[in-house]
Amino acid sequence: MTRRLSVALMAVGGLVLLSVVLVMVPRSWWGVVASGWPVLVPVAGGSTVLVAGVLLWRRDGVKHEVSAAPMPPDRQVRPLRAWVIPAGVVLVGAVTWAAVGWLQSSVPLAGDQVERARLRVESIRTGLTIGASVTAAFALLLAFRRQQLAERTQQAAEYDAGEKRVTELYVKAADQLGAAKAPVRLAGLYALERLAQDNPAHRQSIVEVICAYLRMPYTPPDDHPTPEPDAPTPAVDITPAALIDATSGSDAAVVERREERQVRLAAQRILARHLRPATPEGEPNPLYWGMNVTLDLTEAVLIDLVFTGCHLHNATFTRTHFSGDSRFDKAEFHGDAWFGKATFGGDALFDKAEFHGDAWFGKATFGGDALFGEAEFHGDAWFDEATFGGDALFGEAAFHGNAKLDEATFRGNALFGQATFHGNAKLDEATFRGNALFGQATFHGDTTWFDKATFSGIAWFGEATFGGNVQFVEAKFRNVWFGEAKFRGGARFDAATFHGETAWFDMATFSGTALFGEATFEGDARFEKTTFEGEARFGRATFSGDAWFGEATFSSTGRFDRATFRTASFEGAIFSSAASFRGTTLAGMKYDGPESSVE
Repeated sequence: MTRRLSVALMAVGGLVLLSVVLVMVPRSWWGVVASGWPVLVPVAGGSTVLVAGVLLWRRDGVKHEVSAAPMPPDRQVRPLRAWVIPAGVVLVGAVTWAAVGWLQSSVPLAGDQVERARLRVESIRTGLTIGASVTAAFALLLAFRRQQLAERTQQAAEYDAGEKRVTELYVKAADQLGAAKAPVRLAGLYALERLAQDNPAHRQSIVEVICAYLRMPYTPPDDHPTPEPDAPTPAVDITPAALIDATSGSDAAVVERREERQVRLAAQRILARHLRPATPEGEPNPLYWGMNVTLDLTEAVLIDLVFTGCHLHNATFTRTHFSGDSRFDKAEFHGDAWFGKATFGGDALFDKAEFHGDAWFGKATFGGDALFGEAEFHGDAWFDEATFGGDALFGEAAFHGNAKLDEATFRGNALFGQATFHGNAKLDEATFRGNALFGQATFHGDTTWFDKATFSGIAWFGEATFGGNVQFVEAKFRNVWFGEAKFRGGARFDAATFHGETAWFDMATFSGTALFGEATFEGDARFEKTTFEGEARFGRATFSGDAWFGEATFSSTGRFDRATFRTASFEGAIFSSAASFRGTTLAGMKYDGPESSVE
């Protein structure tokens, strides 16, 4: 606002002076002087407006945040040089002398003597007026400087007093956090909150104090107290000494932990209240502290945390213990989000959360369900060596970067239905003890890895799309379904083991090379109506059950060299190129397709 006003003032002042010059310059100087006030008033007004605009332009145009605390001085005023005053006097004299001399020399030599004398007197008067105007302007600048110095001194005094008051309140509130009684600690937290609300410059330091308090060691109390005994309660000694002994025992410790729990819940609510940019009704939150607030809750103990809809910047929850359920649904993480080695005792809700940087959950432990439905990972998502004790729900999640889930353990069900992986997905040596559901998932990355992954339950990849290469080398499946899956790149199932009753690949499409070398099918293998647009290699594969390739289409070479079939059916299969069965065990094989190089 100040910058715009200064520009407007300079523009108006310049236009006024330019108008005077354009109108008056063609006339003789004595005609201009004869005009009197009609000329002097616009010149003085335009000059004043122009000078005011220049002075405002030099002021700091940064818009300060509204604060109850005095603001620091905008800029330092340098001391006035000793030569400024003498130089000003000399400048005034020089300007006056030059003006009088120029005006005297411009008086015409011809004409009436009286008229020439009058013009000379008038020129001297005009020159002195110009000198007086310069003197007044110089005096005005000195007065403005004195006023500026006085205002800055007052501002500095107010700022120092305000800072002293803030420091006293800050120290007093911090001392209250170390009090033995829980109500005193609560009062200290709310005092810090009020202090931060009124002083934006101190918000980060106050948030760090609250985070440091939550990082202090703490053991949550047992939510299920011990039931009362059925036996009659014996007589209790209520003497003062006995009361002191009783309060110092285990009951007092339990009460203290319960009180401390309320203090910590209050601290968590304070942080959450000021990290939400919008109210539940969708209106701007007046209590929002902005995106510059950074949380460091490393190794903290958080209880039933609710950060729903919060905006977090470079938040750190490394090795944090989340007691109870933790809610980060609809939260936004700007910068990197660190949850490495964190422990979630209850359910972890990250539904519709947005991670604008990298999300680090490496070696994290989820004791309950982990809900990441419709979550957005704009950076890399690291879940390597993470342990999911309950169900892991990533349905409709979007991974715009790389997804790292290698060596992750899913003890419950893993649901990735309709998830989208725009980068590479790495699930090497992942363990799925429950069902792994990747139905209609889309993998756009160059490579997707499931090498040595173990699927103990149902592995469902129905209608999944693999845009690049996918590898299931040495993977172990119990019951697997790849029906109608689309493999746009190469697909490697080398040395994979299919333990279940049936491995379903019906109506799947392999656009690249399909490699099943040394794969083991302990049950039935169904490739009916499957399309192999690239080369299909089943060399040394073992089919212990029935192998069904009915109506399958082999657009390129189909190689089954040294494969072992118990029974196999290729009825209606189409081989556009040669099919190689060299060294293959074909006991009970039925083949109604075109001629091939069967040996």
